[in-house]
Amino acid sequence: MAGYAAVLPARRHVRRSALPGFGLTMGFTLLYLSLIVLIPLSTVFAKTADIGLAGFWEIVTRPRVLNALKLSFGTALIAALINALFGLLVAWVFVRYTFPGKRLLDAFIDLPFALPTAVAGISLTALYSGNGWIGRYLEPLGIKVAFAPLGIVVALTFIGLPFVVRTVQPVLEQAEAALEEAAASLGATRWQTISRVILPSILPALLTGFALAFARGVGEYGSVIFIAGNLPNVSEIAPLLIVIRLEEFNYAAATAIAAAMLIVSFIMLLIINGLQAWARRRGERL
Repeated sequence: MAGYAAVLPARRHVRRSALPGFGLTMGFTLLYLSLIVLIPLSTVFAKTADIGLAGFWEIVTRPRVLNALKLSFGTALIAALINALFGLLVAWVFVRYTFPGKRLLDAFIDLPFALPTAVAGISLTALYSGNGWIGRYLEPLGIKVAFAPLGIVVALTFIGLPFVVRTVQPVLEQAEAALEEAAASLGATRWQTISRVILPSILPALLTGFALAFARGVGEYGSVIFIAGNLPNVSEIAPLLIVIRLEEFNYAAATAIAAAMLIVSFIMLLIINGLQAWARRRGERL
């Protein structure tokens, strides 16, 4: 009996997953992404294909369209950079320090997520207009915020801050403060500790927050149209120009502008993802 048992193959312990097998879950994932993301986006390119490459190029190179695209991507990039810097500082304060009202302020960070964008736009316009609480002191100094491109940056900074804070904050919570103390004990300056110990560990998360804030800013509409002024070639964003073309029943121009925004956004997000992978590899080497 013992010899017979020795001949039998050993039973493998198969770890069962709580979800169905790979084939079923992968099929559902592809179906869901196709219905929610791929098919709607492909429809934009399919509609744009009707006007041909020459028609697409003629529409997107018009001065008004180019200025709107530059404004949308430029202000979104500036706002994302501002949020990357100050969002990191805010996350650092919330993680490393304890002070009265910390939980309340931490909850306020998520307010732009829940607040309707139109409410944010109206509030910011009331604050930064010529007779607003803040604008009345800025305009005499020659700083015009409301109804100017600067107002767009302010609005995009407001709605993009939570993306950076909530992305960096968990990484900072997991970072070991002992490493910073060890670097200081070995004679490292504050800048060396920040650049060689802290930044390499949080850089991938910081770039992720930057990418999310940038992507949100490019497509933002509700909070911007109230404070921008919407002057063609001055403070008119690309999403607003798409809405204008749709109201004119010029669907070809609307889809061409939308396709241009998709292409530029995809290229920039691809670059950011490449930087994330580089930062992750660099952090692992360090």
